[in-house]
Amino acid sequence: MAKFKVIVSDPETGKSQSVEVEEAQAVPLIGRKLGEVLDGAALKLSGYKLQITGGSDKDGFPMRPNIHGGVRVGAILSEGVGFHPTRGGERKRKTLRGNVITDAIVQINMKVVEKPKGKKAEQPQAEEAPAQAAE
Repeated sequence: MAKFKVIVSDPETGKSQSVEVEEAQAVPLIGRKLGEVLDGAALKLSGYKLQITGGSDKDGFPMRPNIHGGVRVGAILSEGVGFHPTRGGERKRKTLRGNVITDAIVQINMKVVEKPKGKKAEQPQAEEAPAQAAE
């Protein structure tokens, strides 16, 4: 079965957290494309909306949004994900992964698009405990 390491980033706070997802929890992620927004309940983050921003496969090749499917391709790049040129007009052939999540993907990057309504911003337990002890 599939096993993913999902990195969830919060653009507002600049912090990220890692979530291990395997077997039954990983099934809703397979077949999704980069840029899709999904419910955080699949990652035990109920109330959150998460957008898939990227990822990499078992050999470290990054996913690229303009390569369709879940295939590994050798593409000629001039800029963007997977290649950052040092000179103007420079192009290079790089191996990249397509924009669909498959079993070969190991890491998935996501960002928080919408937080749950009605709750305060979640804080780590270590910060809340001393405040309660002081009272």
